[in-house]
Amino acid sequence: MKENSPVHPIRQKWNLIYRQMQKQFSEPATVLKDHNFLLPDSGEALDLACGLGANACYLAEQGLQTTAWDISDVAISRLQWIAQRKAMSIKAEVNEITSKSFQGYNFDVIIIARFLDRTLSDGIMSALKPGGLLFYQTFNQEKLTEDGPNNPEFLLAENELLTLFAPLRLVFYQENGKIGKLSAGFRNETQFIGQKRVSD
Repeated sequence: MKENSPVHPIRQKWNLIYRQMQKQFSEPATVLKDHNFLLPDSGEALDLACGLGANACYLAEQGLQTTAWDISDVAISRLQWIAQRKAMSIKAEVNEITSKSFQGYNFDVIIIARFLDRTLSDGIMSALKPGGLLFYQTFNQEKLTEDGPNNPEFLLAENELLTLFAPLRLVFYQENGKIGKLSAGFRNETQFIGQKRVSD
């Protein structure tokens, strides 16, 4: 980012949010923690829209060479500090993520948590190596709390990840919605794991 260039409004928004956050560390996504047995022993991973980088740190701890992208330079600076302090193999970069961001990259694992940009789905799949895994978890339109966004543009419709990533082999999917005892189970977010077919 050039020193005198105007600050992107979305970058400004997230920089403010991360500056105000008291917690230095956050938890990795449930879909990743609960299915860590699916991760390869080694390889290249991407934490897309990484925020403070809980998923990036988790992947690096599992032995993966990890890249982390986020639009917020405040978040990336904090993650770089954490990675250096803990001697983790994380390459954290400020990236205003577009479909062109994925050109020239090939990852064994991509994790996306609490971020939704429907225009990126093809780019995300193209950046997976054959046999590579996509872990995705974000808020849906049937969420029961005020956590996360309220704008439908940033909330998943029913089964939407199954459509967005239909070319991938479905490994795991969970979307409990408003079924049954609402005080129990994993609510508010959809979880998805897909694998790029080796023949693709």
